[in-house]
Amino acid sequence: MDFKRLRERMVERQIVARGITDAGVIAAMRRVPRHLFVPKDMAARAYEDCPVPIGAGQTISQPYMVALMTQCLHLNKSKRVLEVGTGSGYQAAVLAELSKEVYTIERIEELLLRARQTLHHLRYTNIKTFIGDGNLGVEDEDILFDAMMVTAASRRQPDRLFAQLAPDGRMVVPMGDRFSQSLMVFTKKKDRITEESVCSCTFVPLIGEYGWPLN
Repeated sequence: MDFKRLRERMVERQIVARGITDAGVIAAMRRVPRHLFVPKDMAARAYEDCPVPIGAGQTISQPYMVALMTQCLHLNKSKRVLEVGTGSGYQAAVLAELSKEVYTIERIEELLLRARQTLHHLRYTNIKTFIGDGNLGVEDEDILFDAMMVTAASRRQPDRLFAQLAPDGRMVVPMGDRFSQSLMVFTKKKDRITEESVCSCTFVPLIGEYGWPLN
């Protein structure tokens, strides 16, 4: 199967044609081999215009949504990014193409171990992976993040994460109920948090303080 051709078609039809304009995001989507981040029996579906199951009840997000959320963060090579919900590791790889460093947290150990293996195979050296509760951010690191991305649906504004967001930092997070959300972008100013609704979306639920209980 010609995955390179499928990837190029994905970028042209699903990313560029739908209005993604950030040249860095477009280039990153061309570089990262999406089919390596899904189970082998799903590789043929990796570049389709939809989320794809990756096991443990989780999915790899639709390509357009990956590009849109990434574009919302206004990344460059000086920025440090926190991702809540590693999943397959694909979104972390796209973020790593555009930023200085990516910290990514996953609560499901089997997914994190698989993602680590894939990212190591692809020689990403600027990604740090953590097992834990992403609602809390990175508790053991005394750092601030220039950008944050939550890749699961939150029921309310994840206030704990704002404490780890640098001034002028941006956070993108889907917010709503289990079946329908709005993609929100929050920007941290000196004395307030501003918010913008980008579009409607549907994500798997965030588990924990700002989402839903495990059981």
